[in-house]
Amino acid sequence: MLDIKTIREREPEVRAVLGLKRMEADMDGLLALDQDRRALLTEADALKNQRNVVSKQLGELKKAGQDIAEQQQAMRALGDRIADMDRQVAAIETKLQDLLLRIPNLPHASVPDGTGSEQNVVARTQGAPRTFSFKPKGHVELGEALGILDFERGTRLAGAGFPLYIGLGARLERALIQFMLDLHTREHGYTEVSTPFVVNRAAMTGTGQLPKMAEDMYHVNADDLWLIPTAEVPVTNIYREEIIQRPLPIFLTAYSPCFRREAGAAGRETRGLIRVHQFDKVEMVKFVAPETSYDELEKLVRDAEDVLQRLGLCYRVLLLCQGDLSFAAAKCYDIELWAPGQNAWLEVSSCSNFEDFQARRAQIRYRDASGKVRFVHTLNGSGVALARLVVAILENYQEADGSITIPETLRPYLGGVAKIEPPAKK
Repeated sequence: MLDIKTIREREPEVRAVLGLKRMEADMDGLLALDQDRRALLTEADALKNQRNVVSKQLGELKKAGQDIAEQQQAMRALGDRIADMDRQVAAIETKLQDLLLRIPNLPHASVPDGTGSEQNVVARTQGAPRTFSFKPKGHVELGEALGILDFERGTRLAGAGFPLYIGLGARLERALIQFMLDLHTREHGYTEVSTPFVVNRAAMTGTGQLPKMAEDMYHVNADDLWLIPTAEVPVTNIYREEIIQRPLPIFLTAYSPCFRREAGAAGRETRGLIRVHQFDKVEMVKFVAPETSYDELEKLVRDAEDVLQRLGLCYRVLLLCQGDLSFAAAKCYDIELWAPGQNAWLEVSSCSNFEDFQARRAQIRYRDASGKVRFVHTLNGSGVALARLVVAILENYQEADGSITIPETLRPYLGGVAKIEPPAKK
């Protein structure tokens, strides 16, 4: 959430971002409410000062034995007026808060101009796409032939977008999760946490999923709980409504399943692992001092890249332009893997600096060196997301006979298995 003072001072920028992101927000109403609120507060403060002065004078008159009944009645009327103004301010603040929650974050100065994904900038590419002596297959054909993916039965269980992993497919998922958690905790300095996979409305609001993206989320209506779309939500909200007592920075990592309805995605690819409603992910979250947050963003991206480098996969890092930034991000890098069976790049990580946008919504604060209470800067990044990582491994490590060579890094997590081979023909 942006500070209302920032919106007043940078109104043209806020309006430009709303237009760029094609978002609707009642800026005129918001600024009018802010003006009314400040006018009421000014008047109420003046009346409260007047009441304090007069109350002191009346106390002295009463001590002197004078009749102050008429003045006391006037003071009661003044008190009623002040109370009414306080109620008006509270009502305005409720409306103002609702409008503020619908205003997106402002891009950092280093974010390139652009209206959409075609203007994103390729920051770097690691490795080169593998060349094949045979026509590479897609992961659906590979996984089904190997007996490690069953999309038909997954659909029967829960509908399209809920894949079923079997045998070495399930073990591959588990191995990747364990490998990433070990890497982030043992070498990158993160502390692992295990959180609930459902959260309340306040948590979803704190990280920016609500109110804007409600239709893309799974809501448990009876309990007003939400299936998490990413571990970013519960992990970031660990310190909601707190003044953090630990030294900064704080690095946390967590595994979680992720649930996304992605309303409006009908017609896009639904078979396979590229666009699913449930997938696993290892998330990285940072709580840092504002002065260090952009250095920490670069380190966050490198931590995600390290996962892919150790798996020997070709990837590229994109710096998102202003028009492609998410609602809450001030700056974001996407990491995309090359998938030869798709002949396409697939996003597996977004690494974002939200500055104090989430911290204001969630009231996450810390004390700086001088003891002043300030909002932290929050960052998060996928480290990384499955199932597209599985797609990239199956398609990049496939062999002519349909088998899959396991990257050496993963073999210890699979009990030494070096290859997933087609089942023997009977």
